[in-house]
Amino acid sequence: MTRPPFRFGPALLFCPGDRPDRFAKAFERADAVILDLEDAVAPAARDDARRAVAASDLDPERVIVRVNPASSDAFAADLAMLADTGYRTVMLAKCEGTADLVELEPFEVIALCETARGVLAAEAVAALPNVSALMWGAEDLVASLGGSSSRHDDGGRRGEYRGVPAYARAHVQLAAAAHGAAAIDAVHLDIADLEGLGEEARDAAALGFAATACIHPSQVEVVREAYRPGAEQLEWARAVLAAGSGEQGVFAFRGTMVDEPVLRQAEAVVRRAAAASGS
Repeated sequence: MTRPPFRFGPALLFCPGDRPDRFAKAFERADAVILDLEDAVAPAARDDARRAVAASDLDPERVIVRVNPASSDAFAADLAMLADTGYRTVMLAKCEGTADLVELEPFEVIALCETARGVLAAEAVAALPNVSALMWGAEDLVASLGGSSSRHDDGGRRGEYRGVPAYARAHVQLAAAAHGAAAIDAVHLDIADLEGLGEEARDAAALGFAATACIHPSQVEVVREAYRPGAEQLEWARAVLAAGSGEQGVFAFRGTMVDEPVLRQAEAVVRRAAAASGS
């Protein structure tokens, strides 16, 4: 199987699977909707969530279904439901190794590396041909470590990730990139902190993340704007690519040295702009 390309825009919005009244609105607002059968749904409501997802008629090209961990009792029921739908992109919660994906071969998979085992297994998981993306998660990761907080809460570093979550973010992105998969940044839990979300999403875009997951519709446009290159940045990227089209090797452009890595960065800016415009 050839690795499927990551086709979604930068703002992915979670929606509880047992709230079908929200499906259409979430689908309209975001670049892709993640219909959640896991953490957003109480265990007692998961059968209702499966029935709601099965009865939905959203365009499968912009739908991701988050299924329960492969080690859980709910996993088999999730897959049985999906077999009777057109949805073929799944997000596997708490993925901890390649064995967790054995039964997901018919699906495009976004593997959620959100435990200590999952982060350490990220490179092996990213190597599987049906894995289009890796996502990391801070809160489940810290819980798996026996910790209680993923972020600093005092001093000048308030809101920044602590060391291990920051490492996990980098590790998962490196693992994805090493195998040609996309990387998705974690959710920002403080819904009211749109400024902090914007800063994190701009950082993610600059580093090459393909998307940021959202938990509330108000976060969608903030993420989109963060991934959209500014006019000045886009003008530079197009100009330096034009200047480099006739050059061989290193050259000077507007007082700075330009070589192949800089040209690839400029190409990334142009691609982000095209994705933001839907072209």
